[in-house]
Amino acid sequence: MLEVVNLQCTRGDRRLFSGIAFELGPGELLHLHGHNGSGKTTLMRALCGLVTPTEGEVRWQGEPIRGQRDEFNAQLLYLGHKNGIKDDLTGVENLLVACRLVGLKVSEARAWEVLERIGLRGHEDLPARVLSQGQQKRVALSRLLLSRAKLWLLDEPFVGLDLAAVELLQSVIRDHVAKEGMVVLTTHQEVALTSGKVKKLRLGWKADGDV
Repeated sequence: MLEVVNLQCTRGDRRLFSGIAFELGPGELLHLHGHNGSGKTTLMRALCGLVTPTEGEVRWQGEPIRGQRDEFNAQLLYLGHKNGIKDDLTGVENLLVACRLVGLKVSEARAWEVLERIGLRGHEDLPARVLSQGQQKRVALSRLLLSRAKLWLLDEPFVGLDLAAVELLQSVIRDHVAKEGMVVLTTHQEVALTSGKVKKLRLGWKADGDV
């Protein structure tokens, strides 16, 4: 269970948001949305412990994340605006390094398979610096196909993707939620995952049905 209690964050003298509170359990997805500058990325970074809130706290399994950093990080996969890949490494090398950093043992053959599935066939062994923005995004997103983390925090994961990649990513996220995973995501795009029976949190103002 992820629990957010009376969270407030500021930027300089400006308060981005306050009083944010919600719970997210196994098999649930939260769509975080709001206008540019409303604090979506700051909230995402606060959820994973990269930003310290001015008030309130984030809890995992009932305990503040600041007191169980290693345990929480072991169950967390965060993908922000930046892809977090090394320009001089190939797609395969980037994926293998990312897996190694979280203790996943993945063979090179398996990495090739995953990158082909994500739509990088023929580009797996090219340095990331020569790939297009969309291809670099696919390298970053390939981590989702191998992740064992319970909680995914995805900040605008659909940006730069073509229709085929958007459909694949939606399928991967749906499968994760169906297996009792948890997802918090931001997106300005209209995708099936952000409609229907999902939780919604809008920063800036609150509408009927929002948490």
